[in-house]
Amino acid sequence: MPQVLTDIDLTSRNTLGLAARAAHYAEITVASDVVALRADSALGAMSWRVLGGGSNLVLPEVVTGLALRVALPGRRIVGEDEHAVYVAAGGGETWHDFVQWTLAQGLAGLENLSLIPGTVGAAPIQNIGAYGVEVKDTLFELTAHSLHDGGSRVFRNADCRFGYRDSVFKHGEADRWLIGEVVFRLPKVVTLHTGYGDIEQELTAAALPRTPQGVAQAVINVRRRKLPDPAVIGNAGSFFKNPIIPMAQRDALLAEHPALVSYPAGEGCCKLAAGWLIEQAGWKGRRLGPVGMYQQQALVLVNHGGAARADVAALTQAVQADVMARFGVPLEPEPVWW
Repeated sequence: MPQVLTDIDLTSRNTLGLAARAAHYAEITVASDVVALRADSALGAMSWRVLGGGSNLVLPEVVTGLALRVALPGRRIVGEDEHAVYVAAGGGETWHDFVQWTLAQGLAGLENLSLIPGTVGAAPIQNIGAYGVEVKDTLFELTAHSLHDGGSRVFRNADCRFGYRDSVFKHGEADRWLIGEVVFRLPKVVTLHTGYGDIEQELTAAALPRTPQGVAQAVINVRRRKLPDPAVIGNAGSFFKNPIIPMAQRDALLAEHPALVSYPAGEGCCKLAAGWLIEQAGWKGRRLGPVGMYQQQALVLVNHGGAARADVAALTQAVQADVMARFGVPLEPEPVWW
């Protein structure tokens, strides 16, 4: 059984850098650790929470119960067919390192998701996405371990019920599973996605090849230029979801705000750029106590030092209120709130 520690400081274990402590803490390095911990009656009576890389997460000052950090390693090619190669990674693998490993194997499909913080196991929970690509596009299946009894279950892509920054693991199956291994289906025929954001422009400006590796480097360049490094200033990446609204509402807003940024989002709907809305509401580079919206990218909430959950909540509510007042559009936070 893994060692269970008490009263552990989680400040350095969440990318927002919020002051937080865990009443009990353990690291999962093999799947059987879940069964062993569950067999302990005292631990089994506690509430359990799963911690990956600590990104996309807002912690309370005290995490009661047992916090489990997923540290399951491994990445390997597990098979192929006429159309695709299948690769597997342990839930504790760093997402960016795994993406770069697939590219080193000559495999494409994940390059647009380069430099997204977090772990492989956390990626399906949020259905992470960037520059026109989401995890759901290549995820084949995953193996999850029950926090209730330690049993395992395989979730196929459809079982995950993916949505925009959403999955069954945030709703019907929330707080029930620890994701141990994820298998991706990477196509042999390469299709590059360069039409979203600044990727095409970056490929040209940096004279990068139009290959999966070139697209990955373009994504890395753009993200480093626009987004803060959590090692330098605490942040959880994009903090608000891009709101999806009816086309008729978009057209009404466009008449009043001709510079409104929007993208198609299915029949009769469109997606608005939350960062643009926040900037127009006056929050780009603005602080509220120890937190604020990043001066380079209004969509990113940053911790200037010493912030706690209450500070994040206050800024979240203030930004939501101002965007609603100006545009009549609700903003939904992207991170998970414990």
